[in-house]
Amino acid sequence: MKQMNEYIDSLFTKKDILLEEVITSIEAHDMPSISVSPSSGKLLTMLISISKAKSVLEIGALGGYSGICLARGFGEKGKLTSLELKEEYAELAYENVKKAGFGHQVTYMTGEALHSLEQLAASNQRFDFFFIDADKGNYEHYLEYCIQLAEPNALIVTDNVLQGGSVADPECKTRRHTEFMKEFNKKVASHPQLDSLIVPIGDGLTVSVVKK
Repeated sequence: MKQMNEYIDSLFTKKDILLEEVITSIEAHDMPSISVSPSSGKLLTMLISISKAKSVLEIGALGGYSGICLARGFGEKGKLTSLELKEEYAELAYENVKKAGFGHQVTYMTGEALHSLEQLAASNQRFDFFFIDADKGNYEHYLEYCIQLAEPNALIVTDNVLQGGSVADPECKTRRHTEFMKEFNKKVASHPQLDSLIVPIGDGLTVSVVKK
């Protein structure tokens, strides 16, 4: 997967100084280097642009890399709500998204994502695009909340669904989250309210359309 991703990134993405600065800021704050790949980020931008989504929910902000990619898709008229467990991560994400010109269009909710999702559901919030990239053990719970909060035909994109290819290779050394993602992928594939497909770039993205 690494060789294939390097080929795709080199062919379809250009040098992006702003996003490179985001990566540098993440490293400088001793945060994990787990942002989406350049091609995955580009796909997020393209999907929002194509779907004309204007109300986006992100679960897992980290340092703002994916947040910038999402915001680039909706331009000046969209809104991003981002859920992040750690206050310091949300603060860095906001600073980076602000540098990208979208500071006035993003809202961060910190703390446990399930609690934030419960609050959003209680206030009848609705979104037309979702990006899930957080703790893998709660992916199934996040998915159900996203469906509950979704406008008809909303898109739900989920990262890390291939786990380095281990979900599809019985001889591959099992990663920490392999079994979680195997079960999640089965659920997404058979969910009666979703029409889904895995796009094998980065560490794998599931793209789902919510049928309502």
